[in-house]
Amino acid sequence: MSNFLFNLYQLINEGKKALAVLIDPDQDEESVLNIAQLCQINSVEFIFVGGSLTTAGVLSDTIKNIRKNYAGKIYIFPGNEFMVDSSADGILFLSLLSGRNPEYLIGKHLVAAPLLAASKLEIIPTAYLLIDGGKETSVSYISNTKPIPADKQDIAMATALAGKMLGMQCVYMDAGSGALSPISEKMISTVKKAVDLPLIIGGGIRNKNAASNAYSAGANLIVIGNGAENDRSLIEQIANVRDSFGVKIEI
Repeated sequence: MSNFLFNLYQLINEGKKALAVLIDPDQDEESVLNIAQLCQINSVEFIFVGGSLTTAGVLSDTIKNIRKNYAGKIYIFPGNEFMVDSSADGILFLSLLSGRNPEYLIGKHLVAAPLLAASKLEIIPTAYLLIDGGKETSVSYISNTKPIPADKQDIAMATALAGKMLGMQCVYMDAGSGALSPISEKMISTVKKAVDLPLIIGGGIRNKNAASNAYSAGANLIVIGNGAENDRSLIEQIANVRDSFGVKIEI
């Protein structure tokens, strides 16, 4: 089991929640350093780094800058098959199960696999489900796939179950960058009750109430990105919500 999953299961067994901040490498260096420092101060368990159009060189520089101010684990959130950098701790090996584009189900994975095999990265097989958040996102546009409708809990549940049966080790439901609405509590709880894997929720979480609702519905790990870029205080706010579900973890 990867360190990422071991740490998540440890938190789950202790009745605690986790927080990750997604950093887009397209941000300027000062912003990256500032967000990384806030993650360190607020004991954010993980930083994810990546974007739909990120290049390998920019990714490497961003990881180096994050490490200047952050002592926690850094995981690549890949937007393409070339986003492999051994200076990270690991990579979410995403399979876009909600779509029907074979390139994002297996095609790009074939290109990335030899690079990953030669690296020392932790590989986390992840069932990735896009959920409609009220607007078209970069992921849906670039992957040429439709998200699961926001009110179709049964489809999300069946997709997550299929992911588990295919050997995925966690489920990531994402409303996408800049989503107008977060994933509903009903959808989160439906998937969580059916699939006993760590559940990651991202997209559209821009306030404490949205975070609390997601955690209460069954999210084990919440990911914030755009919201933290626009309002840095959101990191502390949601870290406080996380801590209300258990004892704060120092990193």
